[in-house]
Amino acid sequence: MGGFVDGIVLHQILQWHQMLSAKLPPDTLLNKEVNMFWDGIFHAFTWLTTAVGIGLLWRLIYRRDAALSNRIFVGGLFFGFGLFNVVEGLIDHHLLKLHNVREISESQGLWNWGFILVSLLMLAGSWLAIQKGRRDVHRQLPG
Repeated sequence: MGGFVDGIVLHQILQWHQMLSAKLPPDTLLNKEVNMFWDGIFHAFTWLTTAVGIGLLWRLIYRRDAALSNRIFVGGLFFGFGLFNVVEGLIDHHLLKLHNVREISESQGLWNWGFILVSLLMLAGSWLAIQKGRRDVHRQLPG
């Protein structure tokens, strides 16, 4: 889900960057088309991983030992979102330098590290929510 938020909000709506915009600035129609193609590949991968996640979740709900709670579910969604952002941010923004969070900025590095910091905070908060949800579920178990 985090990949969709990143792709839809940052790539398409705000147009802060595209998949290869640091390597291939979208300043010509051809460069824009190439970037759009790789944004599409990114969205296809995001869709595929989301579909796999939904399949795994569907299988999980039939297990008797599964700890099901809204807090664990929402925490898990945001944990995945934060984890995606950390991995994508470190690989695409820092290691491969494919694009920056805010391509047209005098402080690209600040935007990139801020993205990682917000994502780490999201990971920490969601992990705490998952742990609280697990404790709540275990308290509700009989015996």
